[in-house]
Amino acid sequence: MKEHKHHPETEAVRAGTDLDKKNGPVTTPIYQTSTFEVTDNEEQLRATSTDMFYTRYGNPTHTVAENAIAELEGVDAALLFASGMNAITTSVLSLLKSGDHVVAQRDIYGGATKFFSQWLPKLGVETTFVDTTEYDQHGRAIRPNTKLLYLESPTNPTLRVVDLRQVTALAKQHNLITFIDSTFATPINQRPGDFGIDLVMHSGTKYFAGHSDLICGIVAGRQDLIHKIHETRTTLGGVMDPHAAWLLLRGIKTLAVRVQRQNDNALRIAQFLARHAQIRRVHYPFVEGHPQRALAVEQMHGGGGVLSFEVDGAGEDAKRLTEALRLFSLAPSLGGVGSLVTIPVLTSHAMISADQRQKMGVTDQLIRLAVGIENADDLIADLEQALTVVAGTRQHAQVNSPVILSGAGSFARE
Repeated sequence: MKEHKHHPETEAVRAGTDLDKKNGPVTTPIYQTSTFEVTDNEEQLRATSTDMFYTRYGNPTHTVAENAIAELEGVDAALLFASGMNAITTSVLSLLKSGDHVVAQRDIYGGATKFFSQWLPKLGVETTFVDTTEYDQHGRAIRPNTKLLYLESPTNPTLRVVDLRQVTALAKQHNLITFIDSTFATPINQRPGDFGIDLVMHSGTKYFAGHSDLICGIVAGRQDLIHKIHETRTTLGGVMDPHAAWLLLRGIKTLAVRVQRQNDNALRIAQFLARHAQIRRVHYPFVEGHPQRALAVEQMHGGGGVLSFEVDGAGEDAKRLTEALRLFSLAPSLGGVGSLVTIPVLTSHAMISADQRQKMGVTDQLIRLAVGIENADDLIADLEQALTVVAGTRQHAQVNSPVILSGAGSFARE
């Protein structure tokens, strides 16, 4: 574990760069090249294992971003990938073989659920899904051939929080690799490596990039595991373009200040929604009433910029609300400076079965907000006007609903 020498705000700006005074560019150059020239064949052989051989193997722009991320996470090393799902699939394929077994939380991103439940079985790898916070279930699911414990915290989209100390202790007891999706938290709010997690994954598309303008995956952790994953990434080829890596670096520099603002905004919005008569329940780790609030406050520095809530009504009411919002763009993804809204059953969890969604608590009425850095009062006002629109539409429908006379002489609505 690397010593944490600077605060996160400083690491976000300076990590991965040489702090010694020198003559040169202040901003990391973009090595926009597919290949690198050498002077002779001996140098060619030496270059093969470096970031100046062929960009599928590595690239100097990638290296600066990877070093910055490793420092932010407080771990040995990091790797960039073409997308978050590419980071998950490449890493898992590098660590498992036919006959192995995975224990995974039930509450994880829908794309990861599909990969574990539909794709890995084709390769002879079985996955057992367990309740996210029932740690006895985790233990009972472990078999002699179990190799990996797959986690996500906070979870997408119901914002459940995993006790990282408890799961790492269980994994060490059974000699398992721990792999966590920490996209919602970011290293500003949570550093899983500090709790003993082996590998930390992020969809860098989200908070690290921060501007909804690139696709990126990140895995950071133990050097021996990162080396193994790098070999697989080189074979499968899921690397970032150098220019995208440069944009990622630019985003990382403002990561800390953006996340702090998003923490503050999301908490205020969660508190507003929790008091609103038209809202059935709110999911946000730092709001009063969240079942794991004490744990979240203990192991996180902030609740993050994502929250979800259920409207008091049907799925159609959720659709009306999302379509009535003006400052929240109706779009998937999260982590950018602009606020987004989405209905998970139609986007992030559309690819999994209704039964799986039900077990995860992902209902038709559930709305997910990805809060940006706008003024919180403006965002709350937007939610208030949208809720008013939904209430008015519902009242209008009730007033104009046709009635028929029942056989008992009373009125029943159709």
